[in-house]
Amino acid sequence: MWILVFFDLPTETKRDKQAYALFRKNLQRDGFTMFQFSIYVRHCASMENAQVHIKRVKSFLPKYGHVGVLCITDKQFGAIELFYGKKPVEPNAPGQQLELF
Repeated sequence: MWILVFFDLPTETKRDKQAYALFRKNLQRDGFTMFQFSIYVRHCASMENAQVHIKRVKSFLPKYGHVGVLCITDKQFGAIELFYGKKPVEPNAPGQQLELF
């Protein structure tokens, strides 16, 4: 089983930013890794184990914002298609040639 945690948390005030950072830190402490900026994933051996981690996520939910939790099987997770866009690369400046005497 895979647990995916999706979240959209406010970051307008200092308190919001602290709550956001604490939520992310708690996810990482519980074994979640970043899949994308606001999506964290964790592998679990069984549905029972997944329920333990979901309960932990619920225990440290921030006061404001939106958080979603989704459980999917290994097969479903393996069927995810990922696409990466190319980042434009500027050509290298020509190097200077040194003269040795």
